[in-house]
Formats: sequence, C-alpha cells, structure tokens
Amino acid sequence: MNIKIKSLLAVMVAIFIGCSDNTTKEQGNMNNTGTSYGEARQFLGKYTDIIELKSGSSAVLISPEWQGRVMTSTCDGEQGFSFGWINRELISSGDTLDHINPFGGEERLWLGPEGGQFALFFEKGSPFEYEYWQTPDILDTEEFIIDSLSKEEVIFTKRGELTNYSGYDFNFHIERRVKILSLAETESILKTNLENVHAVAYKSENNLRNTGDNKWTEEKGLISIWMLGMFNPSPSSVVIIPVKKGSLKELGPEVNDNYFGSIPGERLVVKDNIVFFKADGQSRGKIGIPPLRSNDIMASYDPDNNALTFLICDIPDGETRFVNSAWELQDDPYSGDALNSYNDGPLEDGSIMGPFYELESSSPALSLSPGEDYVHMQSTVHITGPENELDQICKKLIGVDLSEIQNAFN
Repeated sequence: MNIKIKSLLAVMVAIFIGCSDNTTKEQGNMNNTGTSYGEARQFLGKYTDIIELKSGSSAVLISPEWQGRVMTSTCDGEQGFSFGWINRELISSGDTLDHINPFGGEERLWLGPEGGQFALFFEKGSPFEYEYWQTPDILDTEEFIIDSLSKEEVIFTKRGELTNYSGYDFNFHIERRVKILSLAETESILKTNLENVHAVAYKSENNLRNTGDNKWTEEKGLISIWMLGMFNPSPSSVVIIPVKKGSLKELGPEVNDNYFGSIPGERLVVKDNIVFFKADGQSRGKIGIPPLRSNDIMASYDPDNNALTFLICDIPDGETRFVNSAWELQDDPYSGDALNSYNDGPLEDGSIMGPFYELESSSPALSLSPGEDYVHMQSTVHITGPENELDQICKKLIGVDLSEIQNAFN
C-alpha cells in the first residue's frame, strides 16, 4: 500500500474507531439477526482497517483488506440498523479457511463463472464437487490497493491473473470505485422524493480491463463481473423482483430456481410479473432472472425492521450472453442469469453459515481486446421511515405495495 495513502487511512481509522467508544448496544426495534451500525463499526475496527464514507446521518463501512467490499451501512447514524451481514465468528477467530473465507459484507466483487468448462473456481480436470471448489485468492483473501480516498469516495485497484478450467490464462486489472451518495443524488437515481424518510445509498463502479496480449473469446472462455451482497434477514423478509412481460419462447422463464433444486411454492411465487422470494435465512435456495426478463432493479422488504432495500444496476438492452456458473460441463456456457438472489439456510447436518440473504448482479460475458475495459455499475439504497411513505416508494419503483408483499405467500 502506498505509504502516504496508508498513513491517511490510519488517521481516518483512528478517528472512526475513537468516535465509536461510546456506542451503546441498544437496538430499538431491530430483531436479533442484526445489530446497530455503531456496534458493527466497533467490532470490525478490532480486526481490520476500515474506511467510513459519510453523508449526514448515513454512512458506509468498507474493508480494503477484503477486496474493498462494503461491509455494512446505516441510514440512521450510530443507533441505526446495520444492513450488512457480518461473519463475526470467522472474523474474530483470525482463522483462514479452505475453499472460501465468508467474511460477509453487503457488496463484494467476484468474477464469474464459478463452474462449467470455463470455471474460475475449479482447476482443470477436477470434479465439480465441493472438495475441489476453491475461491480464487484475489476474490477472497488478497487486499485491494487504495488508489485515492476522500470523505465521500474511495477507489481501489488490483492486478491479477486467473486460469480457467479449460486452461486459458486471463491477465486483468480491476478498478473499484465506491461513493456514498447525497440525498439529491439518491433521489435522482430513484426518481422519487425522499424528504420524509431516512436513506443511505452508495454507487459502485467496477472496471475490468484486459491487460493480456490476446482477445478474450467465447471458444476459450469469457469472464464476467459478479457483484454479491449479504444482508441481515428477518423472519418476514421478502425479495421482490419485477420481470418483463413476454412469452417463454421470446424471453425465457420468468425465474430460474434450478440452482440447488426446485424451490417450493410457499417460498417462491410469481404474480403479475413480480417474483416474490422468501429471504428469512431459514431455507437454502437460489433464484436467477434471465437477462431479457431483467428490469435493472430488484428489492427486498423487511417489515420487522421497517426497511426497504433497492439494488439498481446496468444491464445492456438485448444482451443475452451471461456466464453460466452451474457445476457441470455445460451445453451452453453463456446462458446464465443477469440477476440472482440467494437465501441461506441449514445444511443437511444442521450447520448454517449465516443466516443471511443475497442480492446479486452480473455483467454480460466480456469479450475484451487487449487494453479494452468494461464497467459494471450498481447502486444500493436502504430506506427506513413511516410505512405509508415506504408503501408509496415501493409502489412507484417496482409496482407493488407493501401489503401485496406481506400477503404474497398467503
């Protein structure tokens, strides 16, 4: 890390941690799956350097050590709900695990595909089984470099090399820019007034550049920018995804639930082109939305904590080539989904990583020439406030009101 930047970071960390000394553990109406933002900041500060971006009573915590991921955020200051799921057990243990180190965090950068003949998570010739699955170090344990830092924005960079399952070498450069948004910027993105609610929003621009000597081709394998966020669930949390209308033949299925086996109707329903998926952290399952069905927006509603979350990303119109991460040799390795949501739950032995739920977005499969780059952008917005205000915002942005969400599985 650049000495000047490292010194600046050390000063800022000292200020941020010092401000949290008087943090109380009162959690208001928060359920026991979450904690206050102040507590989360104090905890993380014991084990890793953190960067805090602030705008009024809104704040975002970011870890350079863990690939510049957003660990958590708040829209209500110290005592506000901490939205990001944090793996306190793993972080406090200081251990490094095999396969993956799931530190948590509500936005992290990965590269896909995970499985298949062009997989980045399996070595050439290995079986597609958990024993042989390995998260690349650059996406798991390697620190991203701070290029610049201000009160509202941080830019990270990282050079890397990965070899896919078919033996092709990718050389690349990542630039990751995270900015906390002002109220005016947030209102502009959502195209709605937020004066009667509390909101925190941040935008990330994730740039991937081909630094090798050859163009990336479909025949040797393409990669994608893959963004994943882990959030604290509650017993009543629901993910809501509007999908485009159209025939199965033209646009594909409204929702794909074949990742870990079919999801039962009491946990996944589609009504009037709205996908409802339980996000309670009590049953393991994953869904995907094909690119031609995607509307560049997905959301979740947590009535127990009176919170709405929106994820807005850029999916190019008409683009259909998205990497397929299925753990098998695939007939069509570019038939993947553009949006995903995962709900955590107990495994067969009763153990559980979380609980948490995830909102995910992906770039198209990237056929980049030497020196060419691609930027995948997304914005995350959390909103709390009076129920009638949240109801109006939800209806405007995704076409469904809160009562419809709460009654979706009745």
